[in-house]
Amino acid sequence: MAATLKLIYHTAKVRLGFLIMACALAGIAMSPGSSPGAWQVAVLGIATLFASAAAGAFNQLYERDVDAAMRRTRERPFVTGRFRADGIWLAGICLVLLASVAAAALATNWLAAAFVFLGAFTYGVVYTVWLKRRTWLNIVIGGLAGSFAVLAGAAATGNALSPAPMILAVVLFLWTPPHFWALAFACKEDYAAAGIPMLPVVADDRTTTRVILAHAVLLVILSLVPAWYGMGWLYLVGAIGGGFFFIVASIRLMLWPSIPQAWRTFAASIVQLGILLTAAILDSLIVA
Repeated sequence: MAATLKLIYHTAKVRLGFLIMACALAGIAMSPGSSPGAWQVAVLGIATLFASAAAGAFNQLYERDVDAAMRRTRERPFVTGRFRADGIWLAGICLVLLASVAAAALATNWLAAAFVFLGAFTYGVVYTVWLKRRTWLNIVIGGLAGSFAVLAGAAATGNALSPAPMILAVVLFLWTPPHFWALAFACKEDYAAAGIPMLPVVADDRTTTRVILAHAVLLVILSLVPAWYGMGWLYLVGAIGGGFFFIVASIRLMLWPSIPQAWRTFAASIVQLGILLTAAILDSLIVA
């Protein structure tokens, strides 16, 4: 049983789900006015987590042929047969998503629930099914998945169009491509073998690393702007510290392009976003 739960955990990409949940919580924290009740915040956070998990599981179910061609993913359960790719899994994924959207609607409002759904739909269908095998812009558009989580949090407060969470949503949109391109750079041979046109596959190293750095610089600069819209010193310190770490890693990748440095840049992107989201949440709890 424990082994099966562990496989489900990795298949549903629950670690990514926690990051998406943090985006929703940051959206709440950065919105002006009173926040929803603690139970409403908890339900929305869990709903966002499970909706993300449903999208992650669908991604692995749908991409089992691609995963089989890549060394990094060829041991995933739908590839090895430990999980049988059938209608039962698809029905379960859909039920989890529907339950998550319904819970978000009942706890907060239908606009927040709609953003929860759009985040999962963007990753599961728009990115995975429609774009990933067709264009290198796949992850650029797919970056909206994290943005919708921020907007779900803001909508839960009744302030979906407030400047600070809107800016954070744009930051998430800009963050996803360099985060994933760093991974694709490290696994370039895998993506080429699978026929996936990620930027590092279709462009040379010089172009790829410069685009990664440009995205990193732009998103870090933009992440500072919410300080002019009510965010406090703790948020600003987190934005500067995490951003500096990501930019330095991206510069090193541009100067010394290599697989090890690509992995470091990938890790730095996660650290940067984790620090930014944590600073946003703590800023509203401590500074306010």
